[in-house]
Amino acid sequence: MESKGNKAVPRILIVDDVEANRFILRDVITDMGYQPVLTENGIQALKMVQHIKPQLIILDIAMPELDGYEVCQKMKENPDTREIPIIFISAFDDPADIVKGFSIGGEDYITKPFIPEVVKARVGMHLKLYEANRNMMEMNRQLQVSVSAQLKQIEMERKSVLYALIRVARENACYDDEYMNRVSYNCRKLTEAMQLSPTFGYLISDSYIDTIELSAPLCDLGNMAIPTQILQKKGVLTQNEADVMHTHTTIGARILHDIGEIGNDNGFIRMAMEIANYHHENWDGSGYPEGRKGNDIPLSAQIVSVVSAYCAMTEQRTYRDAYSFEETFKIMEQDVGKKFSSDIFTILKKIVRQLH
Repeated sequence: MESKGNKAVPRILIVDDVEANRFILRDVITDMGYQPVLTENGIQALKMVQHIKPQLIILDIAMPELDGYEVCQKMKENPDTREIPIIFISAFDDPADIVKGFSIGGEDYITKPFIPEVVKARVGMHLKLYEANRNMMEMNRQLQVSVSAQLKQIEMERKSVLYALIRVARENACYDDEYMNRVSYNCRKLTEAMQLSPTFGYLISDSYIDTIELSAPLCDLGNMAIPTQILQKKGVLTQNEADVMHTHTTIGARILHDIGEIGNDNGFIRMAMEIANYHHENWDGSGYPEGRKGNDIPLSAQIVSVVSAYCAMTEQRTYRDAYSFEETFKIMEQDVGKKFSSDIFTILKKIVRQLH
């Protein structure tokens, strides 16, 4: 589209193998104040349309090599050209020919001999429709960008709230930032390794890996509702205290569910709920809160379970020193098939040098 002053001038592609028709149509389009571009066959038209980007095409049907119907079909199949309006102009005046023109995507059909005033009226109308459609598409695009930006902002705010809550839960349980960062990082490393294995590869996408890295630190979100005297107790918990402690799983899942209900639910919230609720389930069904076993436990919760156990044992606590890698895996091996999946534990051992 060329500019005339500050106003863009529509470019009209005229396709007709008869020179006289091309020149008459050229004069009609010029008289309307638009820019005509002439070509004499369909093959040239298909090449030219990619370069000149016309706002409308006037297309003859009876042409050698490639007729107008075929040209129209090819243009409508191409995402780059399908929105350009096509007006057929032809000596074929049989109703079946006219119907075919509309059925393959033509916007209008003018029979020859044509009246210049009719051509002007049809061209003007379809240019207005084309411009209105383009404006509508641009408005929709801008709206989608605006909505996406707002949803992204809401999601960032929700994550900020969640991570603020997990800091409270972490402090209540005497965890430090380093522990939660290690859980997040090591979950990512383990999940990346699992993605390369035939056992788990078909279950794990790149998006899954990104999501578990974000969701894993929320595993103990429910600790914020557990009394600090229970969380920080150095001795063995009584049965009543243990029962209270076990509720942190369902409390965390409920908090996440409520936050998910507020906004647009997504994979991050759903996975975080799974992890919070089920990361204390055991492979043999002896865990809590539901006593799930084996692969009835969500994979994300299985991953966080084994990683959080590894991180806890290799971290120094007030009541003991950190265990070495060798000591940690020796202890964890006793729980393979009981607490942990043997397949996941085997992969964890293979990547020990990559873990923090």
